[in-house]
Formats: sequence, C-alpha cells, structure tokens
Amino acid sequence: MVVWRRTALAALCAVAAAGGAHAAPGYRLESAVSLKGASPSWDYVTVDPVRSYVFVGRRKLGVTVYDAKAQRQVGRIENSEGANIAALVPEADRGYTANEDGSTTVFQLSTLKTLDRVKLGESADAAFYEPVTGQLAFTLGDSQELVFVDAKTARLTGRLHMDAEELEGVAADGQGYLYVNERDKNRLAKVDARKRAVVAEWPLPGCQMPTGIAVDRAAGRLFVGCKGEHPVMAVVDAANGHVITTQEIGRGNDGVVYDPASRRVFTSNGLDGNIVIFDQLGPDAYKLAGAVTTRPIARTMALDPVTRKIYTVTAEGIVDPAKPVNKRAGAFYPNRYLDDTFTLLTYAPD
Repeated sequence: MVVWRRTALAALCAVAAAGGAHAAPGYRLESAVSLKGASPSWDYVTVDPVRSYVFVGRRKLGVTVYDAKAQRQVGRIENSEGANIAALVPEADRGYTANEDGSTTVFQLSTLKTLDRVKLGESADAAFYEPVTGQLAFTLGDSQELVFVDAKTARLTGRLHMDAEELEGVAADGQGYLYVNERDKNRLAKVDARKRAVVAEWPLPGCQMPTGIAVDRAAGRLFVGCKGEHPVMAVVDAANGHVITTQEIGRGNDGVVYDPASRRVFTSNGLDGNIVIFDQLGPDAYKLAGAVTTRPIARTMALDPVTRKIYTVTAEGIVDPAKPVNKRAGAFYPNRYLDDTFTLLTYAPD
C-alpha cells in the first residue's frame, strides 16, 4: 500500500510538472541594446529571418537595421525619414516603408540600398504584404483608404475607401484576403485584395479599440488585440467574423503575433510592460501560458520564426504637463522621450 501510494504520488507530481512546464512562458531577456538618437519615437518592428536583421521604424530617424546575430547596428535605410514600419517582401527582394508624409521608401532587401521614394497620399501609417496578389496594402487613416502597390515594381495598383479613420493592424490569410482593424469603429473589415473591395465588416463585441492582429491561416482564426478599458485578445472566426472567445491581456496592446510551430499567441502590452502568451489547444480553445515582464511602453514586437526570439523596443519617457498628453493611451502616457534611451529588447526562449 505504501509503495502504491508513493508510486501514485510520483506519477501525480510528474503530471503536474509536465503541465507546469507546458504552461510556463519560457522566455528570458537576452539583451538590451541602446540605439542612439535624440527624443526617440517609433512604431513597428519587423524581422528578416534569413539574415537575422531587425528593422525598426523610428519615424523622424527613418528605419534602423540591427543585425541580431552579430549584435550590432548595420545602419539605416537612406531617405526613409518619417518611417513607421518596414514591410518586407523577400520573394521580390524588396522592402517598403510607410512614411508619415504619405510616401514609401523602396529598398533592396539583400543590400539595404534605397531605390526610390514614392508619394502615395498625404500621410501613411503602415504597410502590410499580401502574398497571393503580390501587393502591399498601405493604411492611410487620415484619408480613410487603403492604397495598394505592386511589390515587384512599386507601381500603384489601386485605392480603396474605408469607412474608418483609425486603420490599425492588417493580417493576410494567404488566400487573397486582408483583415483590417478599424479601431475607431470597434470593427473588423474583410478586404478582397484581388478586387480591392470590402466584402464584409464585422462588429467585435467585447473588443474595444482593436489594434494588433495576427492570423492562424491553417485554422482560419484571427487574434485581435483590444486595447480598450478592459483589454483582451479576441479570437475571431475568419469565415464569418464571430468572436469565439476573449482572453485577458495587459494594457496598451499594439502587437499580436501567432507562431504556428509552437501554436502560441503573443501579445505585447506597453502600459503594463509585459508580453502575455497563450497556448492554442485547438482552433477554439486557448489557455494562458504565462506572461513575461518587459519594460514600460514596449508596445510593438516581432517574432523571428527561425530562432523564436522576440524583439520589442522602448525608451525612457516623461509626462510634461505643459504639453498635450494622449489620454486615450493612458493618463500618464509619456509625451516626451529622453535622448539616447531608445532600446531594443531581445527575449530568447529557454
């Protein structure tokens, strides 16, 4: 009887340990690298896994390129001032920035050489690649439109009016459709990239201010970061827009990433300074894997699908009461960042 009890207890401990190992987030801070510059400002982070390059849209300073393998800054994309993002198209050996003046800086991905700067509109927020049609979709919230550009030629292919002013994250499902967060409408739009037409717009009950978005192409599920008063990640059926479930996340979400290899969803949340991670148990079932502490205002991120390292950026900021404060982002959201404090954070899996 004693032997049986000991054996049973050992088995139960093994099961508990296995469950705990599965639930642990399994990420640690590998490095924090300072990227010099006056009063930093930034938005998206993207990764070229072939060269282990990290691209950071630093707005007035343009796009900074960091070699993660060599752990050094390679340089910057010339003539990319105002860039919020560098959208990468490896099959075309091209990269495209979205610049605040409404232009895009086109560069060769293999050499980082700037090829052109093309005017698209009066302002541009971000750019996302749609692989089936070979187009980039640029979000221009001020003019309420998506602007489509051929990835190989940089030729304008069309414009699409959107019934929203805050066009946030965009995800491509690999079948020719784009899903666009309309933050000011608490809504998700489905866009046919071939026809450059909106085919559906879905409300997102329980989701306020949808911002970050990622897609599980195999299961047809969308993961939407909702940064409203009650921040959650909404799991959405890409076929009909139905919100399947919501999971609590940290405040100030801007980034959502799905890793199909590990079947995990990552959300970066700037106000709480964490990355909240979920295990995908099935298309409609999700479990909290854990959370990793980052730093305040580390709100966007990128995942290298080869190394599975996560990259995010932040800076030391202050609130100057003599200047406007973005109350929607947070009561004490920084309105000025300090010189030479911009930092690239790398989190590596254990």
